[in-house]
Amino acid sequence: MKASKVLKGLGVGMICCYCSFLAGCSQKTDSDMKTIGVLQYTEHAALDASYEGFIAALEDEGYVDGDNIHIEFKNAQGQNPTAQTIASQLVNSNVDLVFAIATPAAQAAYNATKDIPIVITAVTDPVESGLTKAWDVSGTNVTGTSDLTPVAKQMELIQELLPEAKTVGILYTTSEVNSEIQVALAEEAAAKLGLDIIKVGITSVNEIPNAIASVVDKVDVIYTPTDNLVSSSMPVVWNACLEKKIPVVTGEEGMAKKGGVATEGIDYFQLGYETGLMAAEVLEGKDPSTMPVKTLENTSLVVNQEHVDAIGLTIPDSILERAEIVTSEE
Repeated sequence: MKASKVLKGLGVGMICCYCSFLAGCSQKTDSDMKTIGVLQYTEHAALDASYEGFIAALEDEGYVDGDNIHIEFKNAQGQNPTAQTIASQLVNSNVDLVFAIATPAAQAAYNATKDIPIVITAVTDPVESGLTKAWDVSGTNVTGTSDLTPVAKQMELIQELLPEAKTVGILYTTSEVNSEIQVALAEEAAAKLGLDIIKVGITSVNEIPNAIASVVDKVDVIYTPTDNLVSSSMPVVWNACLEKKIPVVTGEEGMAKKGGVATEGIDYFQLGYETGLMAAEVLEGKDPSTMPVKTLENTSLVVNQEHVDAIGLTIPDSILERAEIVTSEE
């Protein structure tokens, strides 16, 4: 009797151990979990959308935060020293991949490591920014996507929107290499269209009202490229232009919603999504140095009717026929 009870107890114990073994095999361990360190330079609509697209693509590829990956998100709040500190922290914690959003964040990450794979987005020119050796084959530990906007199309939009316009004021941050590149492209495109350019450089959001006040009587329109400081301060830009009823044409849709009348640009959610697909390839073992930096070719035209009405602007039918009408966002 006692022997049978002992054997029965042993059998139950063996079954429990076996079940525990199977359960252990089916669960992810810390060593299985890959860590993605995210460094976003600042908070504004375009960069936020690119991050959302990135996460969506990873999930579609089977990488889910808390399941088989761990995402450590950090925002530098538009401060270069903070971006550099965060980049060093991510590298020191030995993340498996860094996702850097915007040029200053990408530069900080690349300065911190030449070994850990870095996937970038919202970087205007990765070669000019010193991140890759070429567009078609990176040649470094960096790959990803560029948000090189269709600046020439945006200059053409200005001319179509305001046929009588002669002078364009460009508001940009002098310390952002991505903005310098777009300003150069705008000058080249404007020259072909017979438009004059007045550059208005700033170094902080506090300078925006005075900067705009210095040119509102000299320009017909203000153009804002996809500049991180300007993007995060579009309500300030709009308020500075509203009194004089100066139209603002922006580099992307999120900026137009917060402080512009129109734009023809790329979809930043889709840009982030493409980046997420590339990140999945890197997580699966692809060498970023062999990968290209991709761009989006498709653009969309949007008009902010609320801002158009506020300054009494009439939009030509040629624009309205193909534009999406959007509303303002606070």
